[in-house]
Amino acid sequence: MNISVSEIVAESNVSWKDAIQKAVNEASRSIPNVTGVEVYNLTADVVNGKVVDYKANIKLAYVDDGNRGEVL
Repeated sequence: MNISVSEIVAESNVSWKDAIQKAVNEASRSIPNVTGVEVYNLTADVVNGKVVDYKANIKLAYVDDGNRGEVL
């Protein structure tokens, strides 16, 4: 069993948590066996004194069985 890691930039206009969940949901469509996520950077865009976009840099860990994206 191999564990692989992919780096992803997650974005949301709601919250950092929403950004991370959206990234995990999207990645899980093509990467089965996601086992964890490491959040290592949080940033946001501000317009007129208000946060308008939340961004998170994440590392997504998954079990790499060599059949990524293939139906077994």
